[in-house]
Amino acid sequence: MDLTRPDGTPLRVLVVDDEVNIAELVSMALRYEGWEVRAAHTGSKAVAAAKDLKPDAVVLDMMLPDFDGLEVLRRMRATQPDLPVVFLTARDAVEDRIAGLTAGGDDYVTKPFSLEELVARLRALMRRAGAQQAVTSSVLTVGDLELDEDSHEVRRAGQDVTLTATEFELLRFLMRNPRRVLSKAQILDRVWNYDFGGQANVVELYISYLRKKIDAGHEPMIHTMRGAGYVLKPAS
Repeated sequence: MDLTRPDGTPLRVLVVDDEVNIAELVSMALRYEGWEVRAAHTGSKAVAAAKDLKPDAVVLDMMLPDFDGLEVLRRMRATQPDLPVVFLTARDAVEDRIAGLTAGGDDYVTKPFSLEELVARLRALMRRAGAQQAVTSSVLTVGDLELDEDSHEVRRAGQDVTLTATEFELLRFLMRNPRRVLSKAQILDRVWNYDFGGQANVVELYISYLRKKIDAGHEPMIHTMRGAGYVLKPAS
């Protein structure tokens, strides 16, 4: 399922990294996704490119030759206040993560990273930012459970179910992978989009919240696979 802008045109992504090889590799991976990509190798060129391109998202290296990623982000957000950003950082220090998120960065990928991981995080970020799924129907259906990705309405056996934003994202991930066992690590990466430092109990907590709302009064759909993870399947 491709992600597009609301008017159906390709998403625009600006890739900023002073290492030309990395910028080219990332750009190639994102073009493969069908997105329009532009690269910049300095902070000043990145700010100029953002004004021209008006990107839907930025992949931004923290360390640049003229000024750092936080300053680049500050200047970009002066004209695009809600611009989503994924930081690339060679330093996996807690202070960097806090500094980036405080400055408004939406996610982090630490070098060395896999292109697959970066693309997955960017896709998740774009979905949260409102990019459109290029599909005919926005309704996911598993058994008697329905989830509308556009209106965020959820129904079980025709009855409305009220979910928080995080519960909705968790259920959406489960419903996109029916009958497939999903590990806690996969759920953390896709729903929360960064490593909780081993705090996998946050997944157990939100699974329990979902069960109370989805399975209460019905035959269970959310199942625990001991030592493997969780699976959503239609009630028999």
